[in-house]
Amino acid sequence: MAKGETATIFAPSAEPLRVAVLVFSGCSIMCVASTIDPLRAANRIAGRTIFDWTLVSPDGRPAITTSGLPVAVAGRFEPGARADVLLAIGGFGTRYEAVPQLAARFRKAAMSARAVGGVEAGGWLLGRAGLLDGRAATTHWEDLEDFSASFPQAEVRADRYVIDGPVMTSGGASPTFDLMLHLVRARLGAAVALDVASVFIYEQARVAADPQPLVSLGRVDRQDPRLAQAIRLMEAHLDRPLTMSAIALRVGLSARALEQLFARALGETPGAYSLRLRLNAARRLVLDTAEPMAAIAARTGFSSASTFSRAFVSAFGVPPGRMRRG
Repeated sequence: MAKGETATIFAPSAEPLRVAVLVFSGCSIMCVASTIDPLRAANRIAGRTIFDWTLVSPDGRPAITTSGLPVAVAGRFEPGARADVLLAIGGFGTRYEAVPQLAARFRKAAMSARAVGGVEAGGWLLGRAGLLDGRAATTHWEDLEDFSASFPQAEVRADRYVIDGPVMTSGGASPTFDLMLHLVRARLGAAVALDVASVFIYEQARVAADPQPLVSLGRVDRQDPRLAQAIRLMEAHLDRPLTMSAIALRVGLSARALEQLFARALGETPGAYSLRLRLNAARRLVLDTAEPMAAIAARTGFSSASTFSRAFVSAFGVPPGRMRRG
């Protein structure tokens, strides 16, 4: 794999770029589409093949996405296949599928590629292959803490996407679309990138360093920045929740005015919204990690495992341990 920026794929060029895409079962169909469709649209607009991609899977069988839809692949991932860009698209369970044998095959393939990338949880394979050591990277916000702990030699950022030399990583479907638009813009120019975005009526392009939020606020930020600020404060203090009075003070409202704001916009009190935010985060940890319940309780702001369990049952109807086993 090329080092530095001398062989960067993010430079003006109309030469065809061969892209090998390794798709894991458990990934999002939107991540696959966000990777491939902007390149397909760029080819259509250019009138010729600028991006030439091949989809493969670890075992050669179709990858089954989270929606149950299969992704047809050309075959099994083989490290000897030649590609300019090698991408891994992962999702639930990819961290466990990135076994040493597959990581070694990926690392071997990366040696002859000009760039490598991890889409959403695909970054786990890059990390297992040692391709993130000494580099900046990101992954989906749900995994950021565990990802950082697993790869201490990497500089893990909460950015939407990260490009560090020949290594690129993205946090999810929308950031991947932005990353692909950036690639199109760098190689073919801003006008082509605008045309690609217009094909999908896509107007919310973000820059790489924009943070990944837990809650995608959409128009809320424009409708009332104080509501958006309050939600961001709740996100930032999941482990040590602020009181509603403290949040109201920080956004310049009285506690009563904050309640009225949440009631108008979201139909619930700020306290109820904060609790739901923490419980949803806890449910993801219960289902997607092997962390002890006491650790999950602490990470989501509950004073004890028993308090956490009672709130969890009230919200989801089953204890967290039973949900994990199920």
